[in-house]
Amino acid sequence: MAMANTQNIAAAKETYQGFIRLIKVATPIIALITMLVVYLLTR
Repeated sequence: MAMANTQNIAAAKETYQGFIRLIKVATPIIALITMLVVYLLTR
């Protein structure tokens, strides 16, 4: 198995960091939407 080159590692790190950023932003938004739906269903 060949070692990954530096460009592949850099691209993988960039993709991972973008994914983590997306999760950090999306999680609170999804939680707010869920709370709104639960509130509307229990009114």
